[in-house]
Amino acid sequence: MVTPARPSLPDDGATGTVTTFDAFARFAHAAPPTPPQPGQAPRSAEERLAYHSQFVTVRTPAIESLARQVRTLMILGLHQQATARPSLILTGPATTGKTTALLQVGRTCHLAHTRRAAPGDDRVPVAYVLVPPGATAKTLAAEFARYLGIPVTSRMTTAQITTAVCHTYTTAGVALVLIDEIHRLNPRTSSGAEAADWLKDLTERIGATFVYAGIDVTASTVFSGVRGAQLAGRASLIDCGALPARAGHREPFRELIAALEAALDLTAHRPGSLPRLAPYLHERTAGRIGSLSRLIRQAAIEAICDGTERITKTLLDTIALDHLAEEHYRPRTPARRTRPRR
Repeated sequence: MVTPARPSLPDDGATGTVTTFDAFARFAHAAPPTPPQPGQAPRSAEERLAYHSQFVTVRTPAIESLARQVRTLMILGLHQQATARPSLILTGPATTGKTTALLQVGRTCHLAHTRRAAPGDDRVPVAYVLVPPGATAKTLAAEFARYLGIPVTSRMTTAQITTAVCHTYTTAGVALVLIDEIHRLNPRTSSGAEAADWLKDLTERIGATFVYAGIDVTASTVFSGVRGAQLAGRASLIDCGALPARAGHREPFRELIAALEAALDLTAHRPGSLPRLAPYLHERTAGRIGSLSRLIRQAAIEAICDGTERITKTLLDTIALDHLAEEHYRPRTPARRTRPRR
C-alpha cells in the first residue's frame, strides 16, 4: 500500500543544497508542509501556492524496501571489522524517485539518531555525497571532504585528502553514507577506474553502510569489468522503476494518485476525479513518480492562479512536462512517409 510520508526534495535535480552536513541537518529537521486538516481555517492563495511548490511525497514501495534493507544492513555490519560492510544500490530510470527515496531514508536515520542522542552528542549519522561529472579519485575525495567541511587545498594529494576524510568520518561516527549519481562513475576510463578503486578503499576504511543511487546502474559501466564485479558482489539491488498500472489485484499507480490528490489544497477540486484519470496519467507520465508529482503540482498551481481551484484533464493536457515524459506521450518524431509507386 502507498502511504503518506514526510516531504522530500524532488528527484534528480534539487539535491545540491544538501551536500554539506549543516544543509542536510536543516533539511532533516525542517517542518514538513502540512496538507489541509479538517476544521482548519482556509489558507491564503499565497500560502497554498507555497505549499504546492513544496508539496508532500508518498511512501512508495521503493522507499519501504530501501528503509527496511538499510536498517537490516546497518545492524548486520554493526560489529563487522575485517571487510567492507554489505551495501545497497538503488537503480532505475530517470524521474522514478531514486533521490527522493535516498533522502527520505537519510532523513529517517538522522532523526532517529537525534532522538536517541544524549546532550553534547555531536556525531554525524548520515553523509550525502553527489558523484561529480567525470569523477576522478581526487574530485570524489574532495566531495566527501566538503560534506564535513574538511579543508582541502589544490596542493593536497589524493592520499592526503583520503587520510583526512577517513579520520574525520570515523571520528564523527558516520554510520550511513549515501552516494547519489553513481552512474557518473565510469571504470572503463583511467580516471574513472581510479575513482572506483578509491571508493572501494573508502568502504573498507570507514565503518559505515554505503548506499548508492543512479540511473539504470545495471546497464551502465559501473558493473562492468573486475571493478564492477567487486561492487556487484557486495551490493544488493533495489529496482526503483516506474510504477505499473496493475500488480496482481492491486493498482499501485492509482493508489499513488489518490495519495497525492488527498494532499491537495484546492477549494473546488472534486475528490476522486484524479484516480479516475489513472489510465491517462499513467500514459502521460509512463508511470514515473517524479513526472506524476510534477504534473499534479503544476496543475494545482495553475488552478489557484486562474481561479478554477480544481484539476481537470483539460488543465492537465495544457501542462508541458519534462522532455522524457513528453516524448513518451506525444513524440515529436514524424512518422516515416513511404514513396508512392511510379
